[in-house]
Amino acid sequence: MARMEQVSLMELGKLAAEGQVEAEVFAQIAQCAQKMTKSNKPYLDVSFADAEGTMGLKVWEDKPWFRTLASLPLRSFVSLRGQWAKGGFGMEAADLEVRPLDEQEKESFLAGSGTLKKKQEADLKEICVLIKGMNDPRIRALCIEFIEQFGERLQRAAAARTYHHARRGGLVEHVAGMMRTASAVCQANPELNRDLLLAGCLFHDCGKLWENCYPKEDFTMPYSEAGELLGHIPLGIELVNNLWKRIMALPEAESWKTLDPASPDVRMHLLHLIASHHGELAFGSPVFPKTPEAVALHYIDNLDAKLEMFRGAYETSEALAPKVLQRKAPLPANVVLPLPSVLPLERDGADAMQ
Repeated sequence: MARMEQVSLMELGKLAAEGQVEAEVFAQIAQCAQKMTKSNKPYLDVSFADAEGTMGLKVWEDKPWFRTLASLPLRSFVSLRGQWAKGGFGMEAADLEVRPLDEQEKESFLAGSGTLKKKQEADLKEICVLIKGMNDPRIRALCIEFIEQFGERLQRAAAARTYHHARRGGLVEHVAGMMRTASAVCQANPELNRDLLLAGCLFHDCGKLWENCYPKEDFTMPYSEAGELLGHIPLGIELVNNLWKRIMALPEAESWKTLDPASPDVRMHLLHLIASHHGELAFGSPVFPKTPEAVALHYIDNLDAKLEMFRGAYETSEALAPKVLQRKAPLPANVVLPLPSVLPLERDGADAMQ
């Protein structure tokens, strides 16, 4: 049995899939419901959360830690140390020790893992660099206003609840990935309006700041009335309209009146990108993509989400055969390990001259 120090829930799932492992995880109790087996015996159905994901655990009544977990309030921050393995009911634990985190441990835990935090900070920095490089002063001002007002909230939002980038700060990762792809797509297709497409990447899911946002000191994503009644597309359109009114009241907006295309047209095209980015009416968009930038945004969004789903499947899905892993929803089929890239060969001086 492998022995590990403290790991994340995602790392634990990957390790346990390979065999029994002894490890400690810090987690928050997201859900804890007492249920009954078919033989009318109680058990706990517990869901734990951290900065990278969630983990379910069924705790049977005869386990010593049954009472400990049952007595802790929801949203408690705990240490779980024990022997872990994947079984017929998902994750299984043996010799589990459960204790509340102290204040110092809780503060460190809420900051997230160092690797993930560094990645998200780098992604936000790249978003800001791409914004500063925009030529259209109206779009640039709009994006800067958004980051200045809502950057902190953006870093707490997830791109989705389950399927992709479903973690605290996941929306920053998703937006940065899309903006990188959009920049490359525009280089290959110079007829596209680069500033408009980059802004579409930034704002397409901005309504999720109210639909999929984590509290400041919590790893459990709540539901919101606005998110349920409106959804992220109408919320995003409303936000951009409000930000647009704000930048149009800036002193420098006077010099924008002579710009071509006209400001009302720029606003309308950006709103169309937000409205149409799901691509189909059946998938929640009120309109189909009707401009080249809208079509590009839809496919860039889908590509970034799908690649993240594959990364998740490679990390957590069980092997069915060599190089074949079990399907992970919403992917339509089992996944196969990718073909590695060929690294460039070192050539001697004579070959390099040819």
